[in-house]
Amino acid sequence: MAATFASPSTVVGLGNTTSLSPTPAKKTCLSSGFLKSRVTARNPLRLGGASGGKFTCFERDWLRTDFNVIGFGLIGWIAPSSIPAINGKSLTGLFFESIGTELAHFPSPPPLTSQFWLWMVLWHLGLFITLTFGQIGFKGRTDDYF
Repeated sequence: MAATFASPSTVVGLGNTTSLSPTPAKKTCLSSGFLKSRVTARNPLRLGGASGGKFTCFERDWLRTDFNVIGFGLIGWIAPSSIPAINGKSLTGLFFESIGTELAHFPSPPPLTSQFWLWMVLWHLGLFITLTFGQIGFKGRTDDYF
């Protein structure tokens, strides 16, 4: 058993043979994708280079606003919501009509039973869904996701 440890052997994957000879062996620096490099850990709050010394978890322009998305999204929602589909009236028309009705008695707020709240929630929900899908589609196209 002791003889097997004293004999020279090859370690698979390293490419060097180990020997127990008295001559000093050259140090070989091995690198692998599986091993982490020996870099001292740094506190990200004290780094002065990136982000002007401020700690950020994600890139600064994470929203990546684009006026094309806002313009096309607004047009893309106003066009279908202006189709007269609710008793011969459009959602946009009903919403704007309810705004006018509520502004007629301006200092007092609209009551909870007013149709204004229904049309406001539906109109804005459709707008925000359209803008969200527009942002996903536009940025996905520019980043070559599809």
